[in-house]
Amino acid sequence: MPETTGPFVVVAGGGTGGHLYPALAIADALREARPDVRVLFVGARRGLEARVLPERGEEHLLLSVYGIDRRRPLGSWRAFTGLASALLRVSRLFRERRPEVVVVTGGYAGAPAGIVAGLMGIPLVLQEQNSWPGAVTKLLTRFAQRIHVAYPEAIARMPVGASRCLVSGNPVRPPSTMDPTEARALFGIPADVLLILITGGSQGSFALNRGVGAYVEAVERGEEQRPHVAHFLWVTGPKHFEGVEKALAAVEHPAWIHIEPYLDNMPAALAAADAALSRAGAMTTEEFLNQGLPAVLVPLPTAAENHQMFNARALEAAGTARVLPESELTPARLAAEVRALASDPDGLAGMRSRALARARPGATRKIAEDVATFLPVRRAA
Repeated sequence: MPETTGPFVVVAGGGTGGHLYPALAIADALREARPDVRVLFVGARRGLEARVLPERGEEHLLLSVYGIDRRRPLGSWRAFTGLASALLRVSRLFRERRPEVVVVTGGYAGAPAGIVAGLMGIPLVLQEQNSWPGAVTKLLTRFAQRIHVAYPEAIARMPVGASRCLVSGNPVRPPSTMDPTEARALFGIPADVLLILITGGSQGSFALNRGVGAYVEAVERGEEQRPHVAHFLWVTGPKHFEGVEKALAAVEHPAWIHIEPYLDNMPAALAAADAALSRAGAMTTEEFLNQGLPAVLVPLPTAAENHQMFNARALEAAGTARVLPESELTPARLAAEVRALASDPDGLAGMRSRALARARPGATRKIAEDVATFLPVRRAA
């Protein structure tokens, strides 16, 4: 990254992609708006950021921090000792290079920078991705000047009032403007079908793949009926692809199933689809809203504080999605969901309209512009 002498900003968060990629998106947008800004990322040695930040050439500080096992909090001694060490390292950094503002996007990796910012009186901006705020966000709200939320439902669950909260959306890539017919051609899918995109995230989901596989097998054996117009674009995840392929070969690989291990061009898949069957992660559901894509959501039951179920229920209440608990992911239930999507085009159109109404495609720019208000005014060249 080029050296500059402008304002110094710390962006902290990580552990998982759901916290890291918002941090990267906000930083990129901030640097686009203010090219003089110097950004340093704070994350965890054992998080995804340990690989991604060096690959991007980002200035960074990686801490030996750990999440707390909520099932055995007293056994999470490493989390407490790691936090103490991390607070000392971050305090030293902030004393030497006092940031103008600290941005925290959540996850245990973001806690030390947020705590130190609060104790030192450095402006703190939080970005919360989910309907149910994470533990780090709740902890840091007392220090924060601004809290950006993606779900309006999250505001009532914050320890502070709404005055410091802004409903901004999640910082994800812009929606695709590709024509659906053109997008389908990229995947060899006919233009005149009802296309359901199935995705369990970048790594895939064993439970989702198993449930969809059981449905496909039941259809091919005549145990369940499939609307002839329905096709699946099924993104299995790389490590699940071979197993899914073998299962499909056993039923002579139906022509209505189109499988991919992973998609580099997910925007094209979103543009091609009429609906989605997916987990209920915050960034994924944000992309569905921005694309106006109705969804059947299967929340991950082991997600921290059950936040995916809260996301899914919020979108169901908003009329953009339907919730299918993993425990109910049977061939019969999935058959009913597919029939409902195929038999009610007006209902599908209504879900699409409500999704677009809730979408906030300008989230990244909005958050970055707000962060920039905490910086000194840029001097004219």
